[in-house]
Amino acid sequence: MSRIDRIYSEKRDYIRMQMEAAVTLHHDDQVTPARCLDLSSTGMQVEATSSLAMGQQVKVHIASDHEKIADLIAQTEVVRVIDLGEGKQSLGLTILSMS
Repeated sequence: MSRIDRIYSEKRDYIRMQMEAAVTLHHDDQVTPARCLDLSSTGMQVEATSSLAMGQQVKVHIASDHEKIADLIAQTEVVRVIDLGEGKQSLGLTILSMS
């Protein structure tokens, strides 16, 4: 199976939950507000005013609105960057670990 076939197959193996949630990105001693557009068990897509690059590691914090549900904190790696103009980026993040 080619790499592209494998990537496409993996996309179908994981359900993406469509959402629009405020998140905070922590990278290089900076805190950047962002918006999470979708989330799966292995990654997420976020939009942010940032200048991140492929391979950078970013901690993502999604605050919970419910007191009995803990915040989601994930260590991620940037695997896709799309320039949206005006300093905004669409970022594909793969989840390395969660706490």
